[in-house]
Amino acid sequence: MPLTISVLADRPDLYDAFTEMSDSWPEFMRHDPLGNLYYSMLDRFADYILVCQDEAGEVVGRAYSVPFRLGDAELPDDGWDGAIRRGLHTSMTGAKPDTVSAIEIVIEPSRQGGGLSAEILAALRDNAARHGFAELVAPVRPNGKVDVEQPMSVYAGLTRPDGLPVDPWLRVHVRAGGTIDKIAPRSMVIPGTLEEWRAWTGLPFDTSGPVLVPKALAPVSCSVEHGVAVYVEPNVWIRHPTRAS
Repeated sequence: MPLTISVLADRPDLYDAFTEMSDSWPEFMRHDPLGNLYYSMLDRFADYILVCQDEAGEVVGRAYSVPFRLGDAELPDDGWDGAIRRGLHTSMTGAKPDTVSAIEIVIEPSRQGGGLSAEILAALRDNAARHGFAELVAPVRPNGKVDVEQPMSVYAGLTRPDGLPVDPWLRVHVRAGGTIDKIAPRSMVIPGTLEEWRAWTGLPFDTSGPVLVPKALAPVSCSVEHGVAVYVEPNVWIRHPTRAS
């Protein structure tokens, strides 16, 4: 299925279809405070956001990225949250960005599994090059990880006999020319009251300690005594050279 991929800044007429497109994220993933702040300020980053249409003009995919100033520091341990926080600070202070990070690639659920993710990833990389960046970095969420107690450092290093990562999403990135840089151990931090976590997951959250939540990559830490639970998700930083390099 050929895609038409446009920069959102050039297609404001598609904004409603873009934001209303369905996705397959679990409910708890929609409550990262920094993520929600980013998504409420998309106009600041519209030149770094892509909207993807099929041959009939239907919006079937979207991709987000954010430019920020990193300087000489290594990629941050706070991964996804860190890229967003730095991107917002860079935009608000008027600093010159020197790094651009992918934030999210979403494919309409009925179109998943058809290879569109690789095409959209390539478009994000090309858009970074268009803005003069020599690489695109990405705090990747390896959603093939099912053992929440397995360290991400172990899972990210697992490979198939052909040398490619076991994880399907990491494999897409490596096949596209990306290289694994490091683990981001606290890439996404999602806090909530126990009532919120019960609503998000349907689980009782009635015992203090680690709670195993479906589709989470690590246990959620629950404190019944304090009435709160916190999810700290590790991701994997990947670097992609662009044609601007």
